[in-house]
Amino acid sequence: MNRSQQVIWITGASSGIGEALVYAYDQLEAKLIISSRNKDKLYEIKSNCKNGALNIHVLPLDLEDTDTLSEKATEALRIFGRIDVIIHSGGISQRSLAMETKLEVAQRLMKVNFWGTIALSHAIIPAMIQQGGGHIVAVSSLVGKFGTRFRSGYSASKHALHGYFDSLRAELAEQNIKITIVCPGFIRTNVSINALIGDGSQQNSMDDAQAKGMLAEQCAKKMIKAIDRGKEEVYIGGKEVYGVLLKRFFPKLFSKLMRKAKVT
Repeated sequence: MNRSQQVIWITGASSGIGEALVYAYDQLEAKLIISSRNKDKLYEIKSNCKNGALNIHVLPLDLEDTDTLSEKATEALRIFGRIDVIIHSGGISQRSLAMETKLEVAQRLMKVNFWGTIALSHAIIPAMIQQGGGHIVAVSSLVGKFGTRFRSGYSASKHALHGYFDSLRAELAEQNIKITIVCPGFIRTNVSINALIGDGSQQNSMDDAQAKGMLAEQCAKKMIKAIDRGKEEVYIGGKEVYGVLLKRFFPKLFSKLMRKAKVT
């Protein structure tokens, strides 16, 4: 499909990787629907885009409010008449020890990162099947492949995405529905600033590792390349991506290293 005819829906589009994706796809002249809770920021981003007036539509939503997401999917489909790619970039992180984290905080992480993503996918898939195919992109994390300290609830929510979308990929292959799971490592965004601590409040500080991470713009370009190639799973970041291989082939060594690893 010609890029100018492609309709891409991006959640979490008001900051970080999601925002970088908006600017990257705008340069490619794709039609975009951009979503997050921050309506004002979405309109600001739209105004910064060269093709914003014609090609970009703002659709605010809250992933935590799962009961509204079916209606949001219906609204999204009305805008351009189809959704070719949905990129689930919205989510929230965590920076707290498991035993110091309230249960409701872990539940919120799961509701936003997993249930919100699943509800939105479930609502949009029938239309993708009817139009002859589509592409679902779930932004997971390297901690969706392995766990580290201070990420128990966040890691659990990302592991859940892998289980669900791996299963869904097998179920929908004959309907021409592609699924890509993206696992970023340390990307220079505000994810650690906005991360929840044990009592549910925000950390409000930047992790050292995050501050030294890959630029969001670079991550977005690598993501688009992987999506275009139909990759099933892709790892993006610095040397931290080798943790996936270390965990797979040397699990005991990896476990020892994780006990001392500086992850904040």
